Amino acid sequence: MPKAIKRFSVRKKEGKRFLYKISQILGIDAEKVFGSKPQIEIINVKRKRIYLIDGVPQVAMLEDIIFPTLFFKEYLNQLPKVTVDMGAVPYICNGADIMAPGIVEVSGDFKEKALVAVIDERNKRLIAVAQALFDSEKTRTIRKGKALRNLHYVGDEIWNLMKDSFSAYL
Repeated sequence: MPKAIKRFSVRKKEGKRFLYKISQILGIDAEKVFGSKPQIEIINVKRKRIYLIDGVPQVAMLEDIIFPTLFFKEYLNQLPKVTVDMGAVPYICNGADIMAPGIVEVSGDFKEKALVAVIDERNKRLIAVAQALFDSEKTRTIRKGKALRNLHYVGDEIWNLMKDSFSAYL
């Protein structure tokens, strides 16, 4: 891990508050998923914060948006999915938002600002976690412009920082 990146532990009381917060935001029982007393650490990378829960990068935060990382498979499998064509993949994996013309399928229902898993058309692999700019019905019908805001993707600073240490979770 580069020396410029700060990693620090969260106090137990703050950890309990954080688990409550992610339970509310993600709609999960964080104590059931992570246990009642997990070790929580924070790594600051550019504009994002990565939360290591028992040593695994499960959750991140950008601005005020808390979202699962691509390593939190149990949660990501429950999210609604947007499938994109293969032509969109290189752009998404370079940080571009998900544009309506690249969407080939919307699976599941979601509201505006909901978290959505983005998968590629050919391999059905998870390539990004995004925030919906519209609800699922509108996302299915729009033909131009941005449809989803890209929060975290294969190849970003979170992915690159963690891929070697946590490749077993990919």
